[in-house]
Amino acid sequence: MATKTTAPKKPAAQQKAAAASSSANGQAAAPSVQPILNQQFNAPAPLQKYGTVSQRLPIGLDAKTRQESVDMLNQLLADTCSIRDMYKKHHWQVVGPTFYQLHLLYDKHYEEQDALIDMIAERIQILGGVAVAMAADVAELTTIPRPPKDREEAPVQVSRLLEAHQIILKNCHDYAKKADDAGDDGTNDLVVSNVLRTNELQVWFVSEHVVDTPLARS
Repeated sequence: MATKTTAPKKPAAQQKAAAASSSANGQAAAPSVQPILNQQFNAPAPLQKYGTVSQRLPIGLDAKTRQESVDMLNQLLADTCSIRDMYKKHHWQVVGPTFYQLHLLYDKHYEEQDALIDMIAERIQILGGVAVAMAADVAELTTIPRPPKDREEAPVQVSRLLEAHQIILKNCHDYAKKADDAGDDGTNDLVVSNVLRTNELQVWFVSEHVVDTPLARS
């Protein structure tokens, strides 16, 4: 005679949870809207360490090429964050007879640099890297000199911005060539078509404000 088997009995806690999840008519109860807080303290490890690359996206590039591009782009990202914030600082603090023009120009360039930041960070993630993000981390990584907290004259502001642009542009030429040699066409295109050309155009608009020309009579 065949013996009858029974399913193992669930622990009491599981039985209680299962009962609580069902309503009187046998339908599943609505899910809880209570947020699960403090999860960062329970995580055994981050999803991915900064400075590493993942091969999870099949984009046709080997790990070495990805890592080199991510390192270059994170440097470019930190410097772009710095010049973006410098533009906002100068936008707030500019004074003098060219106030209105520079006030508007600085903010326009701020917005353009902010758009570049998103492009660079997204490229880093596509490559499988981790983009630098927080202000303290940017401050550690950037190669752009930190301006003082003080308000400065407009020509000094312009000089600081042109120095920062030159740092970024020199890196762009270097990074574009390295990405091209490594076969990373996406990174090469981003650096040349977006970062380099935007910074070159901004250099033109900013530098013309410190040309010593007569205002009323030649």
